[in-house]
Amino acid sequence: MHWDPAKYVQFGDYRQRPFFDLTGRIDAAAPREVVDLGCGPGNLTAALAERWPGARVVGLDSSPEMLSKAEIHAAAPRLEFRLGDIAGWTPSPETDVVVSNAALQWIPEHRELLPGWLEALGPGAWFALQVPGNFESPSHTLMRELAESPGWAARLDGVLRHDDAVAEPARYLEIMLDAGCAADAWETTYLQLLSGEDPVLEWVRGTGLRPVLAALTPEEGGEFETEYAALLAKAYPGTAHGTVFPFRRIFAVARKL
Repeated sequence: MHWDPAKYVQFGDYRQRPFFDLTGRIDAAAPREVVDLGCGPGNLTAALAERWPGARVVGLDSSPEMLSKAEIHAAAPRLEFRLGDIAGWTPSPETDVVVSNAALQWIPEHRELLPGWLEALGPGAWFALQVPGNFESPSHTLMRELAESPGWAARLDGVLRHDDAVAEPARYLEIMLDAGCAADAWETTYLQLLSGEDPVLEWVRGTGLRPVLAALTPEEGGEFETEYAALLAKAYPGTAHGTVFPFRRIFAVARKL
């Protein structure tokens, strides 16, 4: 399953805003090392390097396609990108800030890994995460229902995860408090105003629809998208101002005591 960096950054403003809402809660003055778990195309990792110019900033991602895009930022002092699996990562003794923006939903065991990550951090270190909380929204439920329909079930059985992709804010808060942290958790629903033809389909092509398209041939993928787009058009009707696409996101920030 390959990532398309151009498709992912197509709605850059809306994808970036939660990152800055998240990192705005981090009050680290002079971290030694900052790690961005699931750094994607690297533009937001570069923003971390700008915020903390004295820190060593590391962006980690499992997608070679994303990291090839991130290389344009690698010339910044003390900023580097690494190919690697988030699930196999551990903090170094100098890791003072960890950020994960819209990535942990792809790691099924991230709730089990989080206590270990927090335990490994030193006193005063920060861990900030943001994950989508919209798996029960029409964009996702319609995708699952279509994938499970008689015409597609045989080819898409087991492709889409949803029931346990992320936890609720209260669960992340509990994990962080149990790990000996001061913590804050919240959720925000952004009313995103999209434009163009089939704008919600364009959005999910960059993220949630990827596993479906990866499991199908290009011809089958086109057929699935046509059926899915018709369902989305009913669920998210266009207006004179554009198409309103509500998007719930979950945030949690911990500071190790």
